[in-house]
Amino acid sequence: MEKTEVIKLLNRDLEDEHAAIIQYLAHAYAMGEGEVACEIEAISRDEMRHLDWLAETIVGLGGTPGLERGKELPGGKTVPDWMKNDVLLEEGAAKQYRQHIALIDDAKIKRLLERILSDEIAHRLKFEHFIEKAKKEGLVDVRGERRDETARALNWGIEHEYTVVLQYLWHGYLSRNAAMKEQMEDQAINEMQHLGWLAEELASGGGKPVLEHTGVERPLKKRDMLEADIKIEKTVAAEYDRAARKTADPDIKRLLRRIRDNELYHVEVFQDLVKKLGSS
Repeated sequence: MEKTEVIKLLNRDLEDEHAAIIQYLAHAYAMGEGEVACEIEAISRDEMRHLDWLAETIVGLGGTPGLERGKELPGGKTVPDWMKNDVLLEEGAAKQYRQHIALIDDAKIKRLLERILSDEIAHRLKFEHFIEKAKKEGLVDVRGERRDETARALNWGIEHEYTVVLQYLWHGYLSRNAAMKEQMEDQAINEMQHLGWLAEELASGGGKPVLEHTGVERPLKKRDMLEADIKIEKTVAAEYDRAARKTADPDIKRLLRRIRDNELYHVEVFQDLVKKLGSS
């Protein structure tokens, strides 16, 4: 099989991993605190690892990882319904990985896909268990219809964090610079933490986290990538500061200021990388 065709297959797998991450996180956040929610978040981290492996492999083949999100299985009125949809998503993923393993000749890539497949099979079994556990424990959707200014600010933050997670990962993959890639991955992990903090705060406070992102900056030169990242961090740090000053809730105020300070730290990290590029 030609490299271009292998890249297409791997990008299809990557898109579906992206969809699984978002579907599982949405379910975990909607369930609030608890053992099942924590286990689902752990599964989503497995899917993030898969996405990373696939993206690295695509770049190694000379391709560009896609940022599109595959098809989710939304719907379901109860937590057990959600778990049934998660089972179906894992079954579809396993079927596709088996097909791609059969089609791809490269032994190393086949081995990687077989490794991922083993996780998907384990995930399906876990979600089957969660169906019964959700029924037994009476797990419910903890979200509400809160739509006030604080809820809008939190959802704005979720949208931003989702966007920059994708942006920093993409910049890291395409930079082909070890130091920059390491920092991009570190900051993407931190932004993912922010997304979780905001989503959990919103859901526990009666709101509905919206897991959507805006446009991702995709320059091809390393300096341009970093300049775009510095610009967005400065902008959002100011927005978090504004939102913190407006809210009367002391816990949310502390959360927003903590994230603001993290974003300002990212600015300094990216500025250091720009300086290193200039001296190299």
